[in-house]
Amino acid sequence: MIEIRIIDIVKPADLNVIIGQTHFIKTVEDMHEAIVSAVPNIKFGLAFCEASGARLIRWTGNDEELIKLARKNAEKIAAGHSFILFIKEAFPINILNQIKNLPEVCSIYCATANPVQLLVASTNLGNGILGVVDGQPPLGIEDEDGIAWRKTFLRDIGYKVK
Repeated sequence: MIEIRIIDIVKPADLNVIIGQTHFIKTVEDMHEAIVSAVPNIKFGLAFCEASGARLIRWTGNDEELIKLARKNAEKIAAGHSFILFIKEAFPINILNQIKNLPEVCSIYCATANPVQLLVASTNLGNGILGVVDGQPPLGIEDEDGIAWRKTFLRDIGYKVK
């Protein structure tokens, strides 16, 4: 038997989240080091669902609110070897490659500030993340005004040269 559930990720609207799959207990420490090495002033909370042994939710971070949020969401997800990372004072683009380059990280499901739902399957063995719903569907095709807005926005936030 398989049951598929929708898990709403609980977070403030403007907070970024990265959700992924990993495979080893040292993920928590390695990810902590990679994050602060990439962006020293970043604020974050990380929770990792251990899939064997003590099967605990391992956690780290440097912001109590974000740590609590990560642990709360990890308990809801309860999928082995999954991780959830909340960040502020940085964007996912600032740390995503460092996270993906960790030897124990298998995949990234999403990196977003949008509302997120996870599709989680439950079997007799446990839970697994099948996929993610990130934000809402498109409302149309970008036109010239949309292109101009995008280019201005990226320059205004410092990601492109003016």
